[in-house]
Amino acid sequence: MNPDRLFDAFPAPEYRGNQKDALRKVREAFADGNRVVLVRAPTGSGKSLLARAVAGCARTVEEAAPSEATDAYYTTPQVSQLADVAADPLLDDLNVIRGKRNYTCILSGEEDTPVDRAPCARERGYDCSVKHRCPYYSDRAIASNRRIAAMTLAYFMQTAGSEVFRKRDVCVIDEAHGLAEWAEMYATIELSPRTVPIWDDLRVPDVESVERAVEYADRLRNVCQRRVDDLLASDELSPGEAARRDRLQELRSELGWFVDDYRDSGSATTWLADQADDGSLTIKPMDPERYLRHTVWDRGNRFALLSATILNKAAFCRGVGLDPADVALVDVGHTFPLENRPLYDVTQGKLTYEHRDETLPKVARTLVRLMAEHPDSPGLVHAHSYAIQSRLADRLRDFGVGARVRTHDREDRDAQLAAWKASGEPEVFLSVRMEEALDLEGDLARWQVLCKAPFPNTNDSRVAYRLEDGQWGWYYRNALRTVIQAAGRIVRSPEDYGATYLVDTSLLDLFDRARHDLPPWFADQVDAMTDPDLPEFDPEAALSGIAAGVDPDAASPSEGAGTTAPTPTTRAGGDQSVSAGTTGDTSDGRASTSDGGGGDDGSASSPVADVWDVE
Repeated sequence: MNPDRLFDAFPAPEYRGNQKDALRKVREAFADGNRVVLVRAPTGSGKSLLARAVAGCARTVEEAAPSEATDAYYTTPQVSQLADVAADPLLDDLNVIRGKRNYTCILSGEEDTPVDRAPCARERGYDCSVKHRCPYYSDRAIASNRRIAAMTLAYFMQTAGSEVFRKRDVCVIDEAHGLAEWAEMYATIELSPRTVPIWDDLRVPDVESVERAVEYADRLRNVCQRRVDDLLASDELSPGEAARRDRLQELRSELGWFVDDYRDSGSATTWLADQADDGSLTIKPMDPERYLRHTVWDRGNRFALLSATILNKAAFCRGVGLDPADVALVDVGHTFPLENRPLYDVTQGKLTYEHRDETLPKVARTLVRLMAEHPDSPGLVHAHSYAIQSRLADRLRDFGVGARVRTHDREDRDAQLAAWKASGEPEVFLSVRMEEALDLEGDLARWQVLCKAPFPNTNDSRVAYRLEDGQWGWYYRNALRTVIQAAGRIVRSPEDYGATYLVDTSLLDLFDRARHDLPPWFADQVDAMTDPDLPEFDPEAALSGIAAGVDPDAASPSEGAGTTAPTPTTRAGGDQSVSAGTTGDTSDGRASTSDGGGGDDGSASSPVADVWDVE
């Protein structure tokens, strides 16, 4: 890597905000010999352009000895981020490759067949006459032979050990704040009727300990191998049989990794095993250092990890298996005016499960007042869970403002989001798990509401294990990270503006407890937080921005545009009194589920719902 190329590799014709200063700091950090540079840059700072500049510093083939790694990887956990990269003309030399299932076959009669179920995946020795034109293999060939290959983190991890995507000189991970959680999620093994094709043929034992889980996993991987061998003996498979073969092979690999890692006395990974009443078993890693070493750290010589919310260098390094002595942290200042990104305190109480019946009606009334404050502007409500979303929607309909409210479920979230953004109406979108990877620049949204402090789900055995171990700093940082990400959804440039309202008092407690982990620019927002002077509760005023005469229970509102801004009542110093005697708001165990939900069903939460693009 040659960090002196950093400025020449920057793809934009001119610098914006603090980009030039950020490049200077990154160059110095790499020149000082750091293997990994963490770049903490706020929303709108142009992280993708910084990432491209770092990737452009990778050693070229002409500069390298035959045995030396060359070129660069760009990877991100967020599918939408990769789509943005692919569409950005300034980043047109990032060659994108996605998982097989994202491509369809081009053979006649197979146009609707994903490549991973095409004849080449079903028939032994199949000689595809159009493989040179296959969209997947064409993209793979291009990405593997160009200077910068771009892919999702899931695909990047899956290709560890691949002869096609070998070790490169530089690896850039964008939106890297949740790397430890993503690795834990990706290395988790779920054994259930949904994930094990031969479940009905198994005798699942009672698993009282991790040791018992290891014994069962060892036996099961041998069963998977025998079933795979039987399928491979066939000359031709149906699409269903091909899917069964692939899943069994994947499962065999997952189980083997778990067994070998657990029996490795030198591994730093702690494993947990949870069994449901129906026998389903979930095997979870804690701090999967060995897994990350194989899938990430062995894949490059130098790394740049970018995010707005790498909150604590030492804690981040500990979670991903890095030595802090080999890591530098570069802070990039915020260039958006503070007055354009205000936080407002409209707290009504706690929204934990035990307080919800009391607090939620107050939150719904506050939403009506906010709708009256912003009658002509779309708003986003981060409802945190489908249970909260459903109850808020019911209350708002009861109040007669249903004409302005849009919701989604697990199946139609993307379609509803797209419809909301395209509507041009002042709809209020009650969302679940949209705190990240959402760009609402300009009039797409001028206000948003954070309904609940997003603490990790204490019903998750990993969360419980950490709290029993006293890792409360991790608990608060995890929630704070989500809050900061959410706060950045509606203000995307120095000229953009939008208001963020907090309705859960636990958010104020969070800011107090995690004060030392607040990035300086977000601490400024917290300190400047005010109590706005909102209109009185008036459902008719809340609907004043849409056409008269609509049915209050209608599914969508009539037209409206524009925005208003609240009149604040300033608090001295922006401080908020918080009781120091409490231990903090613990999750009610009803946070988001792994499919992007957040139902009150006690399901295990996923920190990266809806971001995996799995091959």
